Amino acid sequence: MRFNYRIVFIITALVFTLSATLTVINYLTSMETTREQLKNSALPLTIDNIYTEIQKNIIEPNLIASMMAHDTFLIDWLSHEEDDQQQIVHYLETIQNKYQMFTAFLVSDKSRNYYSAKGMLDKVDKKSPNSQWYLDFQKTSELSEINIDYNTHMGSELIMFINHKILDSDYHMIGATGVGLKTSYINDMLKVFRQRYQFSVYFVDVNGKVVIAEQNVKKLNNLSDIPDLARQLSDIIGKGSQVFEYTEAGEAFLLNRKYISELDLYIIVEAKVNNFTQAAEETFYLNVLLSTVITLLISFIIVLYVRKIHLKLDKLASNDDLTNLPNRRSFHDELAKQLLLKERYNSELSLLFIDIDNFKKVNDTKGHDVGDKVLKSLANVLNGNVRKSDFVARWGGEEFIILLIGSDINQAQVIAEQLRSQIANSKHLSQYAQQQVTISLGATSVTNEDNIDTILKRADLALYKAKSKGKNCVVSD
Repeated sequence: MRFNYRIVFIITALVFTLSATLTVINYLTSMETTREQLKNSALPLTIDNIYTEIQKNIIEPNLIASMMAHDTFLIDWLSHEEDDQQQIVHYLETIQNKYQMFTAFLVSDKSRNYYSAKGMLDKVDKKSPNSQWYLDFQKTSELSEINIDYNTHMGSELIMFINHKILDSDYHMIGATGVGLKTSYINDMLKVFRQRYQFSVYFVDVNGKVVIAEQNVKKLNNLSDIPDLARQLSDIIGKGSQVFEYTEAGEAFLLNRKYISELDLYIIVEAKVNNFTQAAEETFYLNVLLSTVITLLISFIIVLYVRKIHLKLDKLASNDDLTNLPNRRSFHDELAKQLLLKERYNSELSLLFIDIDNFKKVNDTKGHDVGDKVLKSLANVLNGNVRKSDFVARWGGEEFIILLIGSDINQAQVIAEQLRSQIANSKHLSQYAQQQVTISLGATSVTNEDNIDTILKRADLALYKAKSKGKNCVVSD
């Protein structure tokens, strides 16, 4: 998975282009009236900075939520192991603490259970207001959404929830997962813009209702409460960015708005004209300077955050977190590459498919912590007893796979037998499992007519025959 610099460069270029364009326009119009300065420069610039700041705070949590939704552990847990609730609570607690989220959650479509890092929080119920978001989310065709809502089980503060659907192998929704962020950072941002720039900033929904405003400052409940705004409400609730004028109690105001699709809300930035008449020219240069610095800073932070999260996701996508071996996806990529090399150089290539015998019994009787130790120890044995040129990966569950580069079927059988014997006689493995640990192996050699599917099918068939013969043996096909 290569890091796509092009997207970051495009975002940065757009931000810099916007900043440069506004700077030139503001310089040419710097001597115009205060009203024109507010309409063409200060208000649009402020709203774009807030919009960019909010996007920055959404990018990382959204990537984390997406990673959770595609985590094979969550998918397997929902499909097979939901009775072990402590396992999922520990997972959510780890995500919440590691990425410093306010909450991490999981909803199972089968059991209707709502889990958090504190345990099972609630049950999805059509009659419960706390469940309405999930029922609405099920009906949409979108795989993810961001909404701002309350949850009575998490306190009285507004929370920004980033929700992602979890799909099974047939692309059916089996649940939803994601993270929640407190909206207090928005309040701090609004306070900064009010104190530093004398702008009143708040968020309204499609009906004009004020959803988020700086605490103890903005008393307006709905735009329609102001007669001048009530007459313009249908125009204000629209897409794009536009300046509106209104008066209240004899005071003139300018209002700008911009739609945030991620939140389904509108940013409203308003200015009392009289606050800017005395020092219009000084504030103009100050705003230009600050906007340039903020734009540069945001562009730099976007690059750092996106690349950091991309590297984390790249590792998660390519490696098995438990054994630290490459995962199935990485093995597919390596096998495809080696098939091309074989076609070019006519080299030997063989494959071993490995399954731990009676592993379910170890998990059921000794516990999953013991099973995990067995998997990690066995992975170390496999990795330590093949050549550096060979490729060892975890296929899934208790299955492993090895690509033997430069080995024919006879050499593969010898290596397979050595691995079988090594594991059967491993004291570490038997101590962990409190019983002898054995493996069954299916071996096959790659022919010129093979493709990935035929190779894997033949190896899998050989493994099946090894299991049928009584396990703890090697069968080649």
